[in-house]
Amino acid sequence: MIIIGEKINGSIPAVAEAIKNRDADEIKRRALIQANARADYIDCCASVPEAEEVETLKWMIDCIQEVTDVPIAVDSPSPRVLKEIFPYCKKPGIINSVSGEGDKIDILFPAIADTKWEVIALCSDDTGIPKTADDRLRVFHHIMDEAKKYNIAPSRIHIDPLIEMLCTSEDGIGMVESVMQTIRSEYPSIHITGAVSNISFNLPARKLVNIGFTVLAMKAGLDSAIFDPTNRDLLGVIFATEALLGNDEYCMEYIEGFRDGLYGPKPKA
Repeated sequence: MIIIGEKINGSIPAVAEAIKNRDADEIKRRALIQANARADYIDCCASVPEAEEVETLKWMIDCIQEVTDVPIAVDSPSPRVLKEIFPYCKKPGIINSVSGEGDKIDILFPAIADTKWEVIALCSDDTGIPKTADDRLRVFHHIMDEAKKYNIAPSRIHIDPLIEMLCTSEDGIGMVESVMQTIRSEYPSIHITGAVSNISFNLPARKLVNIGFTVLAMKAGLDSAIFDPTNRDLLGVIFATEALLGNDEYCMEYIEGFRDGLYGPKPKA
């Protein structure tokens, strides 16, 4: 599982406060704990007005890069901000994100075409979030057609089939599961990603729903996810599921993660 740590996002009140006060220590602390939890990427999202976003992201990226060399997932709803800011990172990471909406692809695919940067691509377009599997796959196929024009290999793309609230779904995760399975069958080397916690909005005991969803989604093809890597229960389930799916020879990664204290009983003080 490719882990994209979610803990440096201006939509989180403590992070918003740190951004407001330019509290570098808090941003660095959050970067370090995610790096120590073996995040593969650290998401960096300012959630400030667009006019302030480039300057704010530069400051946040500086903070992260001072304490870890884990690559950054540069996160903004604005393709113009992303285009300006991603070269500021010291090493290739992930652009978060493009979609079929507006001119996002036209701006960002040429910008990353001849680089090693990867990209998260959402199965949405100018019509909003498609309600059916067929419509999400229609957007997906458009994204892949555009990626081919710029020689962006499927292995550099993290497709987000759009994980929505379970409490408003009429068929559980049936539709998004179908989308994942189709994407995986058509492009074996592509990554399938998403914000795991979206599934449990407005439900009690959210951690349980997140864990159940993650197991089922991994079976359907999910191999990249945006979540809190310090969540010991979820991380342990991910390692266990990888082994159960036959992706961890002799359970060596599961055993190593346990020995390193990433999950299981917390070490005694």
